[in-house]
Amino acid sequence: MNTSLTLLDKHLQLVRYPQQLQHPSWQAWDAADEYLIEYIEQNIPDFEKLSISIYNDDFGALACWFAASHPHWVSDSYVAKQSCLINLEQNNIPTESIEFYDSVTPIVDKVDLVLLKVPKTTALLEQQLIDLQTRVSASTTVIAAAKANLIHKSTLALFEKYLGVTTTSLAKKKSRLIFCQPTADKSALSPYPTIWFTEKPKFEISNLANVFARQQLDIGARFMLEHFSKLPELDNKTVVDLGCGNGILGLHILNQKRQTKVVFVDESYMAIASAKQNIQTNLPQQLSQSEFMVNNCLDDFAKKSSAAEIDLVICNPPFHQQNTITDHIAWQMFKDAKAVLKKGGQLIVVGNRHLDYPSKLKRLFGKATTVATNQKFSILSATKL
Repeated sequence: MNTSLTLLDKHLQLVRYPQQLQHPSWQAWDAADEYLIEYIEQNIPDFEKLSISIYNDDFGALACWFAASHPHWVSDSYVAKQSCLINLEQNNIPTESIEFYDSVTPIVDKVDLVLLKVPKTTALLEQQLIDLQTRVSASTTVIAAAKANLIHKSTLALFEKYLGVTTTSLAKKKSRLIFCQPTADKSALSPYPTIWFTEKPKFEISNLANVFARQQLDIGARFMLEHFSKLPELDNKTVVDLGCGNGILGLHILNQKRQTKVVFVDESYMAIASAKQNIQTNLPQQLSQSEFMVNNCLDDFAKKSSAAEIDLVICNPPFHQQNTITDHIAWQMFKDAKAVLKKGGQLIVVGNRHLDYPSKLKRLFGKATTVATNQKFSILSATKL
């Protein structure tokens, strides 16, 4: 993996987190980061004296570069924050240089300069632009960056709608910048969370902007719910809903097994906030049997959780990180699940049939059993012997 960023006679060592699971061809910054850095350095005089907010800095490259300005740093990703912390440390930059915020914690401070990487999820961008309305003024400069193919007319329309006049740069290394000058007269209510209802039982499902399957029950979870009767007996057991999203699977487990404890785990702050809201709304009496954890898979789970023994881990693994298609997250989920399960405990996985999950589970557990399958998905089970 390329770990050395050299730009404008400055050098940074940057890695992705967790480093040991990354592909050798990946790096912890992209051309959009470079374009944004070069523009600020060459066109914004005395930017070090400005109050800066950085949004969606995937691995901390922008935080490291602009640390001397003591920026606010905002992300919905726990993994991004861990990457940022590691990269600050290995570049000998005090972590106190950065004021960290997750995506569900409001920021009231006004801002002079906003640096924003356009996220993959349009809804997250929309929510962030709405949040910025109270923080910007007519003198604030907003500059966003992304790969050119991620910037559409609809993207620019969001900046226009919520902040002000918006233009774009020429493309450079297949990346573009977005320039937005706030008018300071915008005020819009957020359309989030998105709310929809399940059928049987009828649950109200609340989804903040960056939650997977925000608008409806995703088909993988639907397939899993159709086969819940095939889960092992869970009375008085402890279950981990790993990569829980809005918590739909754990919610149904709590509803069916009233004495079961469920630990909801996701790397998205918005996902965990949504999962907690959904338990609070639909099964408030089960809230005391629920635990909510923002984490990278099950890193240091025993130190972070009050759960003593784990009987079942259930997950629907993602196969991308930001804009990169990858199976390393699923692989870590499976390894971490095996580590936390008690002997005889099970991992239940739902995933697309074309993914190579059966061979991975066999390598780890010695055996993988198909619980159910259809044209698109398989539900697999593996037991810790």
